[in-house]
Amino acid sequence: MPPPLLFDLSLIDLTKEPVFDREAISRLNPQRFEMQQLDGVLWYDKEKLLSLGYKDVTEDEFWIRGHIPGRPLMPAVIMVEAAAQLSSFIVKHIYKLEGFVGFASIEKAKFRSIVEPGSRLYLLCLITKFRRRKYTCSIQGVVDGNMVFETVVSGLNL
Repeated sequence: MPPPLLFDLSLIDLTKEPVFDREAISRLNPQRFEMQQLDGVLWYDKEKLLSLGYKDVTEDEFWIRGHIPGRPLMPAVIMVEAAAQLSSFIVKHIYKLEGFVGFASIEKAKFRSIVEPGSRLYLLCLITKFRRRKYTCSIQGVVDGNMVFETVVSGLNL
């Protein structure tokens, strides 16, 4: 049985325009082209250190052809990459960090379901620890109201 969600998604208008779109995300995150895995940030709470981002999984993803032919499934490592991109973006935004924030570790990850093209993968993030050079976030991935993965990632401000 999955743990409770980090926050109640029903309290957020999931149909509104993102607070930060791909262009705004690109101002803080260096990933481009097929490696940009964060499409938008719909909401964040600076005091509670919570945020909600998303990745729209399309038929044009670079991994479709090979993972898995005839039944494309979003690779787990790409889900974690999307999670890490949300964490680095929101940490840089909230704490006004300059420079490069790199992926440091995955402390745990559990995958509970699949993500297929045509899905919107919501990413729920809680900053659990922050120091100027290192941070840690708990992140959950949700599709159609179901938790598809959970992980804890850390990043370094280099």
